[in-house]
Amino acid sequence: MIEMRSMTKKIKILMLIPTLLLSACMDDKEDLAQYVSRVKSEQKTDIEPMPVMKPYQKFTYSASALRDPFIATVTEVARHEESAPVVDNGIRPDQHRRKEALESYALSELQFVGTLEQDGIWALVRASDGIINRVQVGNYMGLNHGKVLAVSEAEIALKEIVQDGSGMYIERDSSLPIVEVN
Repeated sequence: MIEMRSMTKKIKILMLIPTLLLSACMDDKEDLAQYVSRVKSEQKTDIEPMPVMKPYQKFTYSASALRDPFIATVTEVARHEESAPVVDNGIRPDQHRRKEALESYALSELQFVGTLEQDGIWALVRASDGIINRVQVGNYMGLNHGKVLAVSEAEIALKEIVQDGSGMYIERDSSLPIVEVN
């Protein structure tokens, strides 16, 4: 019986809580009503009408009276210039030798980072992919068949073989200076 009383007491308390909460919502809402009436009374701005689109005007392209752009207007005349005979200077890259690792990089992609003395002087060259290679006199590097002529602590001296404008090959001196490594 005591349990029954405590149970009914709990039920009454549980029913009383929502009633109190709902009665709290019934307070005076005069400020809310004033705000709503003020907003409704304000003048509404009209939306601008869509701009009037100009009607499409049909255009007929008639190029029958004009020149065809795909037909040459000037007839090519063969030039009979006397050109100087091309003298073969004997310089050309050795196409039969095996390419070395650093010949797949342009000189601008290579960095001379230091030297190493081990059975002679070796230059340490970092490629653009971060791999450091050893180079000594006689090795090749760069895209223009650059042969290493000398290695010093300041630079690597190269002799490259490049084509000139007439299709002949010429030798060109190049160098790869050392860079600061932090």
